[in-house]
Amino acid sequence: MLCPQLSILRNFDHRACLPPLGDRVWLIEQGIVRSLTWTDEGQVTTIGLWGQGDIVGLPLTRLAPYQMECLTPVTVTEVAFDSQTRYWQQLLLNHLWYSQELFRVVQIPCLAERLLQLLHWLADRFGHQTPEGNVLPPLLTHKQLAEVLGSSRVSVTRLLNSLEQQGQLVRFRKRRGEKLSSCAVPGSSRAILLPHPKRLTHSNNGVTAQQAVH
Repeated sequence: MLCPQLSILRNFDHRACLPPLGDRVWLIEQGIVRSLTWTDEGQVTTIGLWGQGDIVGLPLTRLAPYQMECLTPVTVTEVAFDSQTRYWQQLLLNHLWYSQELFRVVQIPCLAERLLQLLHWLADRFGHQTPEGNVLPPLLTHKQLAEVLGSSRVSVTRLLNSLEQQGQLVRFRKRRGEKLSSCAVPGSSRAILLPHPKRLTHSNNGVTAQQAVH
C-alpha cells in the first residue's frame, strides 16, 4: 500500500487547536483530536474523536464552524488530499466507519446506556487491555462527555457515580499513600476501568456467572 508524501512533523499542546489547511488535511501521528462544531447559541456538537492514523481537516466536512481540538499533546503531519490511491481510500473508509460508530452510540435512547457504550467505544479505540478489563485514560472531561452525548455535565457526573456503584466501571482516585490498581498506567489517577463482561456458565446447582476470559 502506497503512502502519501509526508511533510514535517508538527507538535501541538493539549487544548490547542489544529489550524485549518484549506485543501490539505492533518494525519495524526500521536495523540487524540476532537472535531466539533457549534450553533450560534454556543451549543457544541462533537463530530468525531480521532487518534493515531486518522485524518482530520476541512476537506472532510461541509460544516461551519469547524474546529479540531487537541485532547492530548498531539503530533501531526500535513498531507495533500488525494482520494485516488488505495492508501487514501482506506483512510476515508476509516473516517466514515468511525463516524458511523459514534453516531450509532449517541443515538441510543437511554442516557445511561449511551454513556456506558461511549466509554466502551473510547476504551476500545484509545485505551489498553488488561486482565481486569479495558482501561480508558482521562481524555474527556464530564462537560465534553456531555457534549458528545447531547446531555448536561450534571447528568453525566450523576450517571458515572451510578454506573460505578453498579460495578459497571471503576474510577481510579489515587490519594496520598495509596497505590492504583495493577491495571492502571502511570499518571492515570483519573482513568476508568471497564471490567470485562461476565459470561454465564452451567454448574450442577444451576447457572453461575464467571469472569470472561480474554
